[in-house]
Amino acid sequence: MFPKKLLPGDEVRVIAPSTSLHFISPEVREVALRNLASLNLRVTYGEHCEENDEFDSSSVASRVADIHAAFADPRVKGILTVIGGYNSNQLLRYLDYDLIKANPKILCGFSDITALGTAIYARTGMTTYSGPHFSTFGMEKGLEYTLENFKKCLTNIEPFEITPSKEWSDDAWHRDQVNRSFIPNEGFLVINYGQAEGKLLGGNLCTLTYCKARNICLLLLTAFCWWKTITNPSSPISTATCSH
Repeated sequence: MFPKKLLPGDEVRVIAPSTSLHFISPEVREVALRNLASLNLRVTYGEHCEENDEFDSSSVASRVADIHAAFADPRVKGILTVIGGYNSNQLLRYLDYDLIKANPKILCGFSDITALGTAIYARTGMTTYSGPHFSTFGMEKGLEYTLENFKKCLTNIEPFEITPSKEWSDDAWHRDQVNRSFIPNEGFLVINYGQAEGKLLGGNLCTLTYCKARNICLLLLTAFCWWKTITNPSSPISTATCSH
């Protein structure tokens, strides 16, 4: 099941299933709003996305309420997560999957949002998108590739080819938007040439290790998979304590 693509003037709701919007500086938010406005999208915020606790997140009840409200609101056509984090796996058992299935719409985010997107796909059959967060749009430099492919994927119904970016970065851009460090991209590394056809699933491998639901594990056995991971992870205790 594919949600409808975004149209000019559509409302996009920002929610915080992991780290709070409180964590994102006003300056980064302002740039993000400008970049989304350039796509002719209107931004609204979840009621609880500014709440902030000792884990730079908010209560399970608040985060679940904002997810349900975004899917239930007919004015909302797409949902962007604020940023990743460590604890969206806490929410999975409390989600109303029937509500989500009855109101399919674009859900876009990455990293810790892998737990949310994969669970929703496994339980509802609705395609979710591993793509930029709301905060990603707050980049002043180096956003061109992301914007181009966001438009191709989420505002266009035509098939498109995924090509490698010319460069990439892994710097703390949110702390310094001026002195950025970009690395030339040598292109795709092909391990074994060939052709294949099927479902493509993926996301953050570290996050999926905390999602032990049987339906998610079986789902991954039926698809081609791609993974993102991190080095030297230092996840707060809140992640592990809610993984069983």
